[in-house]
Amino acid sequence: MKKLMTALLIGLFLIPAASVLAGDTITKSLVNSIGQKFVLIPAGSFMMGGPVNELHRSDAESPQHRVTISKPFYMQTTEVTQGQWKGVMGHNPSHNRPCCDCPVENVSWDAVQEFIRLLNVSEDTGKYRLPTEAEWEYACRAGSTTTWCFGDDEARLGEYAWYSDNCRETHPVASKKPNAWGLYDMHGNVW
Repeated sequence: MKKLMTALLIGLFLIPAASVLAGDTITKSLVNSIGQKFVLIPAGSFMMGGPVNELHRSDAESPQHRVTISKPFYMQTTEVTQGQWKGVMGHNPSHNRPCCDCPVENVSWDAVQEFIRLLNVSEDTGKYRLPTEAEWEYACRAGSTTTWCFGDDEARLGEYAWYSDNCRETHPVASKKPNAWGLYDMHGNVW
């Protein structure tokens, strides 16, 4: 997948598959105490990485290999917003301010871990974490086998992504089209 696909790795959180147990009532979507919306991502298999003939492919995306996500999981539909971050952490580290509905940026892995810890404490749970690379790419592809979740036509990228050709700063989340599983900004907005 094009490098833009890696844009949101630190901006998305999910409720791990362990929260979807046999006999549980499974809903297609959830909203938590700070307004984060989550959708259910189905279990399944996909080819992770980019095929050698893919335009814009990075060598880091090789070799392409089959990965199975054995259990469904919930994933946030957008990046964590600056407002959500500030509500948990008490401050906004983003360069693009003020923009409550824009994705939080300028955060370290350690700061993200603290955000997750505090969110788990505030909800008296242990369910929030970052997605694995495989979970993220699987959710990004949303069942597609093409360069982008919507196909191979780069001319349509602007319908789904804020990226270097159509912006110079972040924009409010969910202002472009979602992928087939209801996830926004999977191909851009934050690098």
